[in-house]
Amino acid sequence: MQRTGVARLPLHYGKAPKWLVVRMQKLAKEIVTIIINGYGTGEFLKRLSDPFWFQALGCVLGYDWHSSGVTTVVTGVLKQAIIPEEHGVAVCGGKGRISRQAPLEIEKVSEKFGFSSSKTENLRYASKMSAKVDNTAIQAGYQLYHHTFFLTENGDWAVIQQGMCPQDRTARRYHWLSEKIQNFIVEPHNAIVGDVKRDIALDMTAKESEGCRKASVDITKEKPNKIMRLIMSVRPAYQKSLQEWMPKPAENAWREYPIEVLSMPTNINWKALQEVYEFQPSNYEQLLGFKGVGPATVRGLALIAELIYGEKPCWKDPVKYSFAYGGKDGVPHPVDRKAMDESIRMLHQAIEQAKIGDKERMYSLQRLRQLIPKH
Repeated sequence: MQRTGVARLPLHYGKAPKWLVVRMQKLAKEIVTIIINGYGTGEFLKRLSDPFWFQALGCVLGYDWHSSGVTTVVTGVLKQAIIPEEHGVAVCGGKGRISRQAPLEIEKVSEKFGFSSSKTENLRYASKMSAKVDNTAIQAGYQLYHHTFFLTENGDWAVIQQGMCPQDRTARRYHWLSEKIQNFIVEPHNAIVGDVKRDIALDMTAKESEGCRKASVDITKEKPNKIMRLIMSVRPAYQKSLQEWMPKPAENAWREYPIEVLSMPTNINWKALQEVYEFQPSNYEQLLGFKGVGPATVRGLALIAELIYGEKPCWKDPVKYSFAYGGKDGVPHPVDRKAMDESIRMLHQAIEQAKIGDKERMYSLQRLRQLIPKH
């Protein structure tokens, strides 16, 4: 987080050095313990779902603040530092293949916390749908590669997950908080953060996409061969008139980094659509959650809904934050002093009270002071 400008998150590969991770785990455990003891597990989840606080935590722990790796490393450190029996919080999932272990880990944690089978299934569903929404319902060129599910003994949960766009080497982080969610389909995020805002992105979670969502469900209730005919009827002219039909992006924005929202898909999962037709979904959440319904299918249905039935989806990128508090000159936006001050206050208090050595405490406070903008 810089005092001015935007903190970039280039897509970095590799691992954090072991010597750093060990120290991060030690400090993280003390900070988490103090926050949970003083404010409760619910407040801890709220802080994790706040992009300002999470980013500040990464800075305090000493990790490279402008790297996409802050998400994967900090959540990985928290997974090692947080002890369910001690903190009343568990961390499931992680990066790459570990992310796919989240459902099984949620089941094991639910047994520890004494949840019913229905409660456990609801938590597994929340993990699945949060990932499905960010990987499929929102299409801005980012493929999820990291999914972390935070779960409390009270059954509250939060999700921090991240997608990558190899074409322009940027990352995007998604924050979810259970208490803020009324449903998984209509603007469910607590925050979506990244330093690139696409001129065009398919957002089926936007309120403006309501008509398109309903039309998409209605379309899947038709036999798949009819849907195929609809696609074939618009495809020849579609590619030719695409740039005239869709909102024009900024110069070179999509020419250099094209993404799939600009084309009618050719690889729709027709077997899945046949199964959806036989199931007859009653709403968009059921459709989206159906196994085999991926980005291509969602995009194809959305384009048919607009081109043939006039139900336009939202083509505005839902990202709302950059990885910065703002700049003193109002670039890229005015400093959110309230959010920043609250983040700094809580972390400062936690570090001061942490049972760590004077040297580590001093270094952590120095890193924290670097976040304070000069007025």
